[in-house]
Amino acid sequence: MPFGLGPTPLTYKIAPMSDNFAANFESPSPERLSFWAEQANQLAWHKPFTKTLDWSNPPFAKWFEDGQINASYNCLDRHVLGGKGDKTAILFEGEPGDTQTYTYSELLAETKKAANALLDLGIVAGDRVAIYMPMIPETVIAMLAVARIGAVHSVVFGGFSADSLRSRIFDAGAKLVITADGGFRKGKAHPIKEAVDHALQDNSCPSIEHILVVQRTNSDVALSDKDIWWHEALAKAAPEHEAVGFDSEHPLFILYTSGTTGKPKGILHTTGGYLTGASYTHRTVFDLKSETDVYWCTADVGWITGHSYVVYGPLANGVTQVIYEGTPDSPNFERWWEIIAKYKVSIFYTAPTAIRTFMKVGRAVVDGHNLSSLRILGSVGEPINPEAWQWYHEVVGGSKCEIVDTWWQTETGSIMISPVPHTMKTKPGSAQRALPGITIGIVDENGSPVISSAEGSEAGYLTIDQPWPSMLRGVWGDPERFIETYWSRFPGKYFAGDGARFDEDGDIWLLGRIDDVIKVSGHRLSTAEIESALVEHHWVAEAAVVGAKDEITEQAVVAFVILRQDELGDAPNEEEIGKVLRSWVTEKIGAIARPRQIMVVSELPKTRSGKIMRRLLKDVAEGRPVGDTTTLADSSVMKAINDKLHNGATD
Repeated sequence: MPFGLGPTPLTYKIAPMSDNFAANFESPSPERLSFWAEQANQLAWHKPFTKTLDWSNPPFAKWFEDGQINASYNCLDRHVLGGKGDKTAILFEGEPGDTQTYTYSELLAETKKAANALLDLGIVAGDRVAIYMPMIPETVIAMLAVARIGAVHSVVFGGFSADSLRSRIFDAGAKLVITADGGFRKGKAHPIKEAVDHALQDNSCPSIEHILVVQRTNSDVALSDKDIWWHEALAKAAPEHEAVGFDSEHPLFILYTSGTTGKPKGILHTTGGYLTGASYTHRTVFDLKSETDVYWCTADVGWITGHSYVVYGPLANGVTQVIYEGTPDSPNFERWWEIIAKYKVSIFYTAPTAIRTFMKVGRAVVDGHNLSSLRILGSVGEPINPEAWQWYHEVVGGSKCEIVDTWWQTETGSIMISPVPHTMKTKPGSAQRALPGITIGIVDENGSPVISSAEGSEAGYLTIDQPWPSMLRGVWGDPERFIETYWSRFPGKYFAGDGARFDEDGDIWLLGRIDDVIKVSGHRLSTAEIESALVEHHWVAEAAVVGAKDEITEQAVVAFVILRQDELGDAPNEEEIGKVLRSWVTEKIGAIARPRQIMVVSELPKTRSGKIMRRLLKDVAEGRPVGDTTTLADSSVMKAINDKLHNGATD
């Protein structure tokens, strides 16, 4: 098939740096650049690149800049043209129990029609398209269709509020929203389209010209003159579409991540470098055997994990994967394990929060299912505490699966730190080593390297010291914020915002966000470390720790714990439980980490992606009115915690 050349690429602002600032940056060695060129050449390029990296204006990188590539072509066409069109691409399991199977040929056919439907609506290369959808195959098709024509997708998690959606649409200047009438969650249909209508009311996002609506739940929705049914648009669209190449640095997507202050940051990723990082790490970290593996990442595509390890990484590598619409507890806590057994999943990638939830419920929900197909288990989203790691290994993996505990971020685009299966002895709770091609450092407050020794090392700040292909290219429309947020704290280094330490073997232990650090009597304590100590106790399934103001010690440790019902036995009352756990933390970490207060709760406040909202717990611990709860999966959790506090807490 002849390759065509794409239109002029979308340009985005780059701020020139001073010579002094640029002098802090280290250039990768020729060997490192050769390594990344080799990984990039695993992809199909419409126009081969001759230059691997332009690092002349750091921190603004240009990878493979004279090459041209199409992300959708790499995920679909090349597999079909290579004779793998009949291979299963997606095994979809709907929450109500409905199923769909797409081969690579079928997925390509739908994506071609969707691409033509977008062109029919006037979407061209460089236009931004917002996607606000449930976890269904059409969401993946929409992303690939947008990428195919060189437009830029901005996926917004379907659990976000109308206000959050509005701010993201407005900031990106999107011309089109792709959404659905609704999705299924916890046994019933829930609306999605009405949030879009609310977000766009009063012409608050004047850039929007059309709304494409997927019919998922057959709910009654009000249609305006801007609304078009997805199935009708695809039925009218031409069936053939040739994917053309776009410059490697052509923007692929914007994904918004919350800032500690101000509006959410639109993290910008470009095509060639991002696809190189996502596909390389997916192959390497999961020991991929694409001909035989059945892969399942439980993340929603509204998050970076869903972008890299549900859409672009797996499909670029031609794997068969499971996509599930619902939650792990609907209709019961056996749902995930039924799916693994049904489809003979061999690689499973999920979050520590989910694992701890199953620990709380008890292993009986897992034990009744045949999980012998599993060979690789992955962890993502936050540091996994050793107790959860062991439970995952023994109960889910039958003590035979390799566990890859991965660290990375929206900004990094792909996994940075992880064990590589079969190459090292894994350690419960440690992400261990930077992947080949990645340079990780840990520095102190002055930016000096923290060195591992026979006794390990002090906690420090995690940095990435050399550019990598899937690195973010900026904050959409705000290059100054990009520099200030990620490159100003330690000049010449990307500062991840996470704490970490080396152990005596030089392995890396992640300590969580540095803003999740408690300062007690001048000592900096990691909330993740205290939480991990609490979960080591056999009574505790999950814990969240925050720092509360204290007149004497500046801050004090306050812990919220969920108990494991199958481990309690003849456990004492809550007051005695609190005393035991406080002593336990003292024994494990030291008296300085002893919680001032421990509250036993039935649930913790979490977003729909499973992130614990510690700021809300901090509001409770410091006696303030609880802040915005709109992003919580269940806002009643905070009411229950508040009510319990006012009735007397355990301490």
